[in-house]
Amino acid sequence: MCSLLGTSLARPAIARAQMRVAKDHGCDFVSHGCTGKGNDGIRFELAFLSMDPKIQIIAPWRMPKFYQQFQGRNDLLDYAAAKKIPTVQSKAKPYSMDDNLSHCSYEAGMLEDPAVTPPDDMWTRTVDPRAAPDAPVDINITFEQGLPTRLVVDKKEYTDSIELFDALNDIGKKSGIGRIDIVETNRLGEKNRFIGLKSRGCYDAPAMTILRLAHLDAEGLVLDSRVRSLRDCFVTHNWTELVYNGLYFSPEREFLENSLLFSQQRVNADVRLRCYKGSVSVLGRSSKTEKLYSEEDASMDSLENFTPLDTSMSMFSPWRLTH
Repeated sequence: MCSLLGTSLARPAIARAQMRVAKDHGCDFVSHGCTGKGNDGIRFELAFLSMDPKIQIIAPWRMPKFYQQFQGRNDLLDYAAAKKIPTVQSKAKPYSMDDNLSHCSYEAGMLEDPAVTPPDDMWTRTVDPRAAPDAPVDINITFEQGLPTRLVVDKKEYTDSIELFDALNDIGKKSGIGRIDIVETNRLGEKNRFIGLKSRGCYDAPAMTILRLAHLDAEGLVLDSRVRSLRDCFVTHNWTELVYNGLYFSPEREFLENSLLFSQQRVNADVRLRCYKGSVSVLGRSSKTEKLYSEEDASMDSLENFTPLDTSMSMFSPWRLTH
């Protein structure tokens, strides 16, 4: 189980739009309301400064006068109540929520105790898997150069990227798919937040969960195993870490992303999946253009095109490189 970076990817998009508006209006200052205990402040500020090194940043949570008055969310809720400012949060539901197209994340409040089970009414993007329909939903996703370009469900087809993603969010929501509850730790087991603090996060990510499984399965069919291994050792993890730590606009992220795009050139496949009561499983996969997998060559009942002599070490690499 892992975070699918829904918040990490949203921050550079928000910062870019914010800086465009600031430029249009001739602003010398931009602001954010992030606390000092998470990565979001770092993400926003690095993004702001990468686009305009001279921009000045107002960050209230780093001003002693502000944080001495407001120690945390409860103080802010008291202030909002006194000033009759409407808020989504309450003292009964003090956790923070970050909602965007890719997911909704939940942190803080009772969630700060990693032993506490999230309340049932916290989740906004998925139904309880126990309450999901008894009938499964079967879907087909088409990938072209690693990107989902077509979704077919109940004879209905989606090809627009936003409509496709929205449809998967809806399917996943109704099927209770995409709930994630983790204490964030990266793949190397190190502290995940850039400032060195572990944190417990819960996430609703229906479409991202379905697409991740489908994409991994498509790669298994058409991507060369050595390319995949090298990509995952040197590119995927480092790209993820850069984005998580706010370095989206860095030259190293751009370099790694070009490597990722190169690795996806042959990821052209269809994946059939079943969505059912909190889980998504693969039913089958196929490719009309990529021939790395051969049913005949892999068959234990045929020696056509691949004989026992081909398994000698001297023959192995040439066979792999020519298919």
